[in-house]
Amino acid sequence: MDYKLVERPSFTIVGKALRVSTKDGENMRLIPKFWDDSLKDGSHERLASLAGKNSGILGNVTLGVCADFAEDMSEFTYMIAAEGTEKDGLEGMVERTIPPATWAVFQAEGQLPEAIQNVWGYIWSDFFPSGKFKHGSAPDLEIYPMGKPMDDDYKFEVCVPVVQS
Repeated sequence: MDYKLVERPSFTIVGKALRVSTKDGENMRLIPKFWDDSLKDGSHERLASLAGKNSGILGNVTLGVCADFAEDMSEFTYMIAAEGTEKDGLEGMVERTIPPATWAVFQAEGQLPEAIQNVWGYIWSDFFPSGKFKHGSAPDLEIYPMGKPMDDDYKFEVCVPVVQS
């Protein structure tokens, strides 16, 4: 799978958060449910509205953000977020600053959640074990442009912070 390296300055996001475990694939079950719940309760629509007002670093996208990893990578905080700081109408949302970093950006296509899970599988089973890069200290980013994520041709990106091994 091809990737490109992208340097990004610091930026701020607003979103809702869920702590998940990687044990027994719990994250693979709970994160899609978290997205479904966010679509049903209207919080995704409110975040998409914030993204629509923004032309910042990432532009008009919603994000999946993986942060605050346990030292053994057994759990992390997952956020559904948008770039920006405006929290009007976004009760219960948290704000987080994403530090400047270099990301390996993987462009992908396919129906969610299967397509995103395949990308993550490649990153953890092939990309990092290849030894060229180590995981950096910034959060992982899933970049979801507006569109139809259930379509076979839906395009999205996965960005993992990297440092040379």
